[in-house]
Amino acid sequence: MDTEAQHTERGPSSDTDPDRESDTGEGPRSARVSGDSAASDEPDGAPSWRRTLLVGAACVAFLLLVSHFVAQPFLIPSRSMEPTLQVGDRILVNKLAYRFGDEPRRGDVVVFDGTGSFVREEPEDDPVGGLLRDGAAALGLAEPAETDFVKRVVGTGGDRVVCCDEDGRLTVNGTVVVERYLVPGDQPSAVPFDIVVPPDRLWVMGDHRSQSSDSRDHLGSPGGGMVPVDKVVGRADWIAWPFGRWSGVAGTDAFDAVPAPPTGGHPTGPAVPGTGSRG
Repeated sequence: MDTEAQHTERGPSSDTDPDRESDTGEGPRSARVSGDSAASDEPDGAPSWRRTLLVGAACVAFLLLVSHFVAQPFLIPSRSMEPTLQVGDRILVNKLAYRFGDEPRRGDVVVFDGTGSFVREEPEDDPVGGLLRDGAAALGLAEPAETDFVKRVVGTGGDRVVCCDEDGRLTVNGTVVVERYLVPGDQPSAVPFDIVVPPDRLWVMGDHRSQSSDSRDHLGSPGGGMVPVDKVVGRADWIAWPFGRWSGVAGTDAFDAVPAPPTGGHPTGPAVPGTGSRG
């Protein structure tokens, strides 16, 4: 009797009866886990290649929008702005600096489109290649277009810029400008000039005068080397790369004492002396 009772108590166990499991419509736990794993192509938390591609495309689109409207990276390709900017520096150009009515001032380091003033306008030979290059340049990954330049503003509309006085110094509106930003040993200019900047134009020069091709080289060209204000892309405000040079682009007080041009204009007009050539 005791043996039958014990057998009767063990028999109804539903935890180990395969028939009861099939009655409920549920398979063994191990089978369910394996089925869930097989339904997923990738481990939990691993992004698919489509998601990665979409995120990457969104990041690039965002950077291009910022570059177009706010701040554009610009790779320095030459020595013309030494020591302020070095070859290989990546600067951030503030495109909002002159967006709301403000205009470039003497001493500002600006990036501008030299088409029509520094270079002749030429049609793009390879539209696709040009688009790719412009996109890479907008992200600071390639050299800028051949029509883009970075220089320092020395004269604005109405200013008379002369070089050099009897002591070899640059003057603006009759006031001597002490240019401490120049490369040590460089003179303000090896080529003499005496010009009056027309309205809405800029006279620009590099800080490494002996290595800079700037407004002086285009005195005899249409426009006389003057850059239209509306061709300015923005002001160079920050050095973003390399990290060892991460800083703002240093300002200058060299032009603080320069007076505004006379209301009636300067008594003598611009002179166009012989031009020189620098690398």
